[in-house]
Amino acid sequence: MKQTTMMKKTAALSWFLAVFLFPALIAAEGYDDGVRTEVLLKATTTSNGQRLQYLKTDKAAVTVMKVTMAPGRETGWHLHDIPVYSYVVSGKMTLETANGNNREFKEGQVILQAVNNPHNGINTGDNPLEMIVFYTGAEDIPLVRKVNPPGK
Repeated sequence: MKQTTMMKKTAALSWFLAVFLFPALIAAEGYDDGVRTEVLLKATTTSNGQRLQYLKTDKAAVTVMKVTMAPGRETGWHLHDIPVYSYVVSGKMTLETANGNNREFKEGQVILQAVNNPHNGINTGDNPLEMIVFYTGAEDIPLVRKVNPPGK
């Protein structure tokens, strides 16, 4: 009998905390006051299937860049020695890769770019392409290295 009463009290206390106390604490921290989150992408591999990796460095540096490209224009063949993540704000882009596994990305999509893998971005849409690009590198490593197109 005592065990049942204790279990009921514990259940009631748990319910009270869950319903009244925890939401109040969350609201007090500002997490439930008009803030909305949305996971755009959660992945363990880059756009070409390469396993994600991070640099080991004492000189970490992050660069955030806005890239705007006119319709029909290309980035030119290049590669990144560092992890690079892009968010397509508007437009449409085809990402050409040296092995021919091309992928299309459009507004609202995230690109986890391959490291040390030659690629070329082409605005294949009718409107300007706009992306926000996050380069997670180091002070002494370039963001982009131009390379020759495959087969040249």
